[in-house]
Amino acid sequence: MFTLAEVASLNDIQPTYRILKPWWDVFMDYLAVVMLMVAIFAGTMQLTKDQVVCLPVLQSTVNSKAQPGVSGKADFTTIETTTGQGEEASMRMVSFGSAPTGTPAVPLSRATSSQYQPTESGQELKKEQKDSSGRKTNLDFQQYVFINQMCYHLALPWYSKYFPYLVLIHTIILIVSSNFWFKYPKTCSKIEHFVSILGKCFESPWTTKALSETACEDSEENKQRLTGAQSLSKYVSTSSDEGSPSANTPMITKSGFKFSADKPMIEVPSVTILDKKDGEQAKALFEKVRKFRAHVEDSDLIYKLYVGQTVIKTVKFIFILCYTANFVNTISFEHICNPKVEHLIGYTQFECTHNMAYMLKKLLISYISLICVYGFICLYTLFWLFRIPLKEYSFEKVREESSFSDIPDVKNDFAFLLHMVDQYDQLYSKRFGVFLSEVSENKLREISLNHEWTYEKLRQHVSRNAQDKQELHLFMLSGVPDAVFDLTDLDVLKLELIPEAKIPAKISQMTNLQELHLCHCPAKVEQTAFSFLRDHLRCLHVKFTDVAEIPAWVYLLKNLRELYLIGNLNSENNKMIGLESLRELRHLKILYVKSNLTKIPPNITDVAPHLTKLVILNDGTKLVVLNSLKKMTNVAELELQNCELERIPHAIFSLSNLQELDLKSNSIRTIEEIISFQHLKRLTCLKLWHNKIVNIPSSITHIKNLESLYLSNNKLESLPAAVFSLQKLRCLDVSYNSIALIPAEIGLLQNLQHFHITGNKVDTLPKQLFKCVKLRTLSLGQNFINSIPDKVGQLLQLTHLELKGNCLEYLPATLGQCQLLRKSGLVVEDHLFDTLPSKVKEMLNQDTSIPFANGI
Repeated sequence: MFTLAEVASLNDIQPTYRILKPWWDVFMDYLAVVMLMVAIFAGTMQLTKDQVVCLPVLQSTVNSKAQPGVSGKADFTTIETTTGQGEEASMRMVSFGSAPTGTPAVPLSRATSSQYQPTESGQELKKEQKDSSGRKTNLDFQQYVFINQMCYHLALPWYSKYFPYLVLIHTIILIVSSNFWFKYPKTCSKIEHFVSILGKCFESPWTTKALSETACEDSEENKQRLTGAQSLSKYVSTSSDEGSPSANTPMITKSGFKFSADKPMIEVPSVTILDKKDGEQAKALFEKVRKFRAHVEDSDLIYKLYVGQTVIKTVKFIFILCYTANFVNTISFEHICNPKVEHLIGYTQFECTHNMAYMLKKLLISYISLICVYGFICLYTLFWLFRIPLKEYSFEKVREESSFSDIPDVKNDFAFLLHMVDQYDQLYSKRFGVFLSEVSENKLREISLNHEWTYEKLRQHVSRNAQDKQELHLFMLSGVPDAVFDLTDLDVLKLELIPEAKIPAKISQMTNLQELHLCHCPAKVEQTAFSFLRDHLRCLHVKFTDVAEIPAWVYLLKNLRELYLIGNLNSENNKMIGLESLRELRHLKILYVKSNLTKIPPNITDVAPHLTKLVILNDGTKLVVLNSLKKMTNVAELELQNCELERIPHAIFSLSNLQELDLKSNSIRTIEEIISFQHLKRLTCLKLWHNKIVNIPSSITHIKNLESLYLSNNKLESLPAAVFSLQKLRCLDVSYNSIALIPAEIGLLQNLQHFHITGNKVDTLPKQLFKCVKLRTLSLGQNFINSIPDKVGQLLQLTHLELKGNCLEYLPATLGQCQLLRKSGLVVEDHLFDTLPSKVKEMLNQDTSIPFANGI
């Protein structure tokens, strides 16, 4: 028999799960405990005291006369020797009574030496009959024990014998059914996780502060009380009127939700100052709640399991009630037993009494009463389960009582668990809802962010960029710290990977701010802040993954001069870009688009009359339609890089104001169309580098005003004389081709200042090269040159000379005549530098800063 402690362990649920047990489950647990006690009490009584006592039923014909030894029906007798203390043994005859007709009595002897004496037996029997006054049965004690045991199993109803065990089994089944959803592997993990998160959310200081701020937003007296309040109930909002914040300035956003930053939470230090550890814990809770919701909302297994176990308990109740009602009357005190062992005892029928019948009947009635109460509670539970949709949970009341109007409704198992918690205490769900609100999470981020990023810390991150402007770069923060807008002398602000960036009205303090970078940062701007940016911002960089990330207010910055768009703008999304709003950018001069365009969006032509520079950097996607370029009559600089162009687009020839053309990294093989450049009178810079050009047509001579020509990284094998007829050419870059000879005509380029022929097959240098006395940069590296003429000393303005990667054995001493050349500008192997005279090396080693520009 197992102990009570072992049975009770079946109902041993963790105390933390009590919040998921409504009153009916608790009541049914107590009823199950009482039924368990009934079963154990009845079982104990039955094991210790349960028995039946039986007496034989004597036939009337037999009882009327008892004549031993008459006509073959005489009773058998046994001589029993009894010994008393201090007395002689005497012989005593024990009568077994009359046996039924035709059934001989079975003699039993307890003395092996006894003798059968008919005469003396008859005399003794007569004497015994005279002395006794009761009815003789002639049964021994052992025979009575034998009959009692047989009749216990034959005459006693089975329900009387097994009632305690049935009660115990039924109770165990009910206990298991009540708590199965806490033990089943696929549900217990979710329940355990939910209870853990719920407890942490309830006790989190952030929950208290968030609800307290809602409840006491307009009461200074309440704010003072919040500082020393310890009870959680003081932080619960009960007023729906006080919990509605008023936004002073609307947000210009793409979402329906608006949050104003004009009322920073730091106005109430006692509420908003949150311990760093508590803040980190609250952040972790927000993330846990988000992941748990996604995990639990996708199924309704917990709900189905709870409904299933309730149905099982109800069916069990009906079953117990039905069969118990049939057997309640079978428990009685008197029973008739027919053991069919006449050959052993001589009697066919016995009348028995069951000494536990009265107690068992009372316990059974008590058990039936408990089962009825249990069943009614099960029926009520089923009514509750199907009365309302438990797979949907609304936080409408919480939204009305607090400022967190964005708390979402939940469904499936998540909703069911919250319904169960409400039966315990609705305060749990209310406090839990704080961690479902994005507004609450954003407020927490703002508080933690402002607490961490102070003015002093931000000032340490301010640096000077290449343009000598003060720049601040914020990367992967939860928001924009308020202290940023106190840096009034800041020129450039970069916000990268800040998904919840908000620009408040305080930005109007940053009067020096002219450049803003938004890298994967769809910032929201208040109306006052937008007015400031519209009037003061000059340069805006927007880097995005999807076109929807571009803030709508970008297209309304009427004083914007430069706009840089970097992201996915393929043909399917071109219509979504919203560039039709660019017509508001009346002062836009530079438009930079780095994307994967297949055609230039037609809406760009709305700002074409204002543009002076257009840059399109593709990712290798072929740019097909270029007709819209014709409308950009004022464009002075045009870059079409990595657009898979195979020829120079004809639309370019209509750009009469074009000064610089860059067609880098395309697939151009021939440039015969270059003759049409003669109509571009202002073209001074032509960049055709990183293409597949094989030769340069002689028609290049028609570009009279060309000053810079970049043809590096092509497949040129020679330089035609036509190139050297460009008298205004100041920069010529033919690096990394297959040129073997530098023509002598190069001496005609008297204005040449920068000549790059690195990475070719040149072996000798013509003397005419050194007639270009204005040369400042001469790149001759990675060729086959074996000597440098002494005339290199004629290049008095030379500041950069690259000779590394050739077949030189020494350097000419005339390098000392190049007064502007320094060692930092001389790119050669170390051993070659050592071949120079010491005076020349000393001159080259002089640390004199001489301003120069390499023109590249």
